[in-house]
Amino acid sequence: MDPDSVSPRPRSSVPPRLLAGATGLWAVFLLADFLASGRWWFWLIPGLAPPLLFLAVPLTLLALVWTVPGPAARRWLVPAVLALLVAGLPRTGLNWSALSPGSGPAGAGPALSVFSWNTEYWDTTDDPDAFYRFLRARDADVYLLQEYLGWVRETHTEIDELDRIRREFPGYQVVVTGELVTLSRFPVLAVPPVGPAVAPDAPWAETFTRRKVLRTDLDVHGRTVSFYNVHIPVQVDTRESVFGGAFYRVVREADAARREQFTALERDAAANPHPLLIAGDFNTSPAMGDLDPLRARFEDARSASGELYPGSWGSVLGADWWRLDWAFTSRTVAVRRYAFVDDRGMSDHRGQDLRISVRP
Repeated sequence: MDPDSVSPRPRSSVPPRLLAGATGLWAVFLLADFLASGRWWFWLIPGLAPPLLFLAVPLTLLALVWTVPGPAARRWLVPAVLALLVAGLPRTGLNWSALSPGSGPAGAGPALSVFSWNTEYWDTTDDPDAFYRFLRARDADVYLLQEYLGWVRETHTEIDELDRIRREFPGYQVVVTGELVTLSRFPVLAVPPVGPAVAPDAPWAETFTRRKVLRTDLDVHGRTVSFYNVHIPVQVDTRESVFGGAFYRVVREADAARREQFTALERDAAANPHPLLIAGDFNTSPAMGDLDPLRARFEDARSASGELYPGSWGSVLGADWWRLDWAFTSRTVAVRRYAFVDDRGMSDHRGQDLRISVRP
């Protein structure tokens, strides 16, 4: 047989109808995400997906478009997929400021350091001495720490390490509410309550459940600056089966609790006349609309980060695929440095290391 007479084998391609259907499904998902995220309790479940999905899916579709034979289908598929890519980019959590190093804001006031970290059950699962060495090594002026508690018999449990905290951090003022601990080298002026009312003599479990925002007003070089220490409740209980009603009941209850805390935080911060910083574990990824009111009103500290994709949780293959830990500031506070710090195996969250200054 003459080899020249053999027709070339067609290249592998995706049928145009299949690709069009996949593009349509992604468009429907994207629209539903914009409409439901942060508004409908059930969408907390799709919201668990890695934010980079909003980049990976349209890029995959775009690559497959070029396998479609003939220009007719590509003529409308390419712009459609590109539009979906652009629409989803804000959900990816990519930090475009990292592409222009040194462009972060400068502050005229004295700089101070802040360290925010979800400790994952304090030192109860670690070598306590190593735990406190790690904290002291940050040498922060202000510490915003979450999960000052233990995990005993499948439940959160109160701990009391105030004596050791004061020994380890001489000269610091210590403020504790439930699981939240704020340490400050600056004088504490006030601790205004944020969120649902809790009686001073309420059981620890009630305070832990209902007080997820700790506001501390500090005297920073003669100016009052508010620091909000935040730990928004988690969305799901992984001990429950997705095939059982209990799983979805927990999600619905968690959504109500999360809304209560977010609303209280947003209202208090919006009415606060002082320079402020909000930081902590929000259990909320860049792809979720729950953070939209805060992102609209306050500055995300990531603009001072050098990471293109800053992640703080969910380590897989040496990378953290979710950013659940956030820091926001009012426009009167300049963030000079923002970086995630290796947790040294003592937590499932990386710490947030900030250097800030208050603008005149």
